[in-house]
Amino acid sequence: MLDEKICKLRDKLNKCISNGEDYSVIYKVSVELDELIAKYYASMLEVPNK
Repeated sequence: MLDEKICKLRDKLNKCISNGEDYSVIYKVSVELDELIAKYYASMLEVPNK
């Protein structure tokens, strides 16, 4: 689920850059993408309770 959101947001970021969007828009999308990537890696590090 997170990986799908990451891919969609990465595509959105690439389109913003290609279309020459304002820097503030690119920055906002980039920060959102970074947060999702951090959540993804955090979820990968979770150890199930035994």
